[in-house]
Amino acid sequence: MLTLGDSGGKATGREICRTLEAMTAAGAPLEEVLRRAVEELHASNARFHWTGIYELFPDNILRLGPFVGAPTDHVFIAVGQGVCGLAVAEKRNINVPDVSKAPNYLACSAATRSELVVLIRRGKTIYAQIDIDSHNLDAFDPETVGQVEMVADGLARAYAGRDGQAVRRGTRA
Repeated sequence: MLTLGDSGGKATGREICRTLEAMTAAGAPLEEVLRRAVEELHASNARFHWTGIYELFPDNILRLGPFVGAPTDHVFIAVGQGVCGLAVAEKRNINVPDVSKAPNYLACSAATRSELVVLIRRGKTIYAQIDIDSHNLDAFDPETVGQVEMVADGLARAYAGRDGQAVRRGTRA
């Protein structure tokens, strides 16, 4: 079975998605689903040194949600700033093999050498993003990116389900 790198039997993207879907079906709060996704993703690959989710709010600010790794000063990021903000502004995932060559990189840690940002979206709606930093150069090969994208798609389904429930109740989550 395909794993998220050379992690020796750790969870795959598909296995993480099954766990998240089971949690969602059992009525777990979205925050708990996000936390579990971050924990499992982080544990899935030895090259993932910081793994977190930034949620996009209507004021075009990304706000840090659950994360695993060293604390960061970047709790709020404006759309367009840094790699995370650029991903939202350009509505695309970004894989930065060498952050020293990224002109708009916001350093969270001096040890970070590469970064991956994968949007959590459904159609044109961007809910959040998965942000992963690595101390290794070029840490995110296409296979790893594909696995993280699979988890992001699973989280997009959880967000869409939350929004559908909120609309049926006549509120917004």
